[in-house]
Amino acid sequence: MKLKALIVDDEYPARKELRFLLQQFENVEVVGEATNAQEALTLIKALDYSILFLDIEMPGMNGLELGARIKELPNPPKVIFISAYDEYAVRAFDVEAVDYLLKPIDEKRLARAIAKIAKSVQQQQAAEGAGAGEAEQVKGDAPQPLPGSQFKIDRIPAEKQGKTILVNESDIIYAFTEQDYVYIKTFSDKLFTRYTLKELEARLSTAMFFRTHRCYIVNLHKVREIVPFFNGTYTLIVEDAEKSEVPVSRAQAKKLKKILGM
Repeated sequence: MKLKALIVDDEYPARKELRFLLQQFENVEVVGEATNAQEALTLIKALDYSILFLDIEMPGMNGLELGARIKELPNPPKVIFISAYDEYAVRAFDVEAVDYLLKPIDEKRLARAIAKIAKSVQQQQAAEGAGAGEAEQVKGDAPQPLPGSQFKIDRIPAEKQGKTILVNESDIIYAFTEQDYVYIKTFSDKLFTRYTLKELEARLSTAMFFRTHRCYIVNLHKVREIVPFFNGTYTLIVEDAEKSEVPVSRAQAKKLKKILGM
């Protein structure tokens, strides 16, 4: 079980240090960063995070105010406050924080806080699973909710210069892997994302995006030209600033031709 984490701190060195410390925890995956509470609130509404590592003193809305806001949301993340000041500790637990860590962070204390959250999440999932089983017995032949009826936002979190950007699906030209990292290409930007290509493929709209190659997903609405290449493969010229070329493998070329009616 991976715990998806969001780091919220207006100071880049603090975010970088915490990200480094979290690398030792195999069950924690940092999938977003925010420099202020408003950015964080937008990300939390877009994605289900398990843990929120939250600074307190930030410009605009402070961490305590954000903690109170997200407490009212459905399925809010567990909060660990991280601060250079100890005077906010009592108020932090008023918003049901799991822990309050002082900078510089004590690694053993951090490990205990994460273990506490992992145990809580496991218990919650087990309870939900048992509840779902009981509900199935009661419902019998009752109508089931339509697949995909849960709330879903058509934006993808990506990173640029230490900030998390929410990219509209329609602005994505293609996504690709490069040296074990995954990037999103818009018209003029190359943005890092913590999704795997498989996760992106599942999240992106199948009405727009197509897996052309094991390393590429392309927005078919942004394809300018289709150029035959070697041994039944193709190259797609897309509508970004560089008129980039996206490869289509031979196996995927057959599927693409069927989709496009070629």
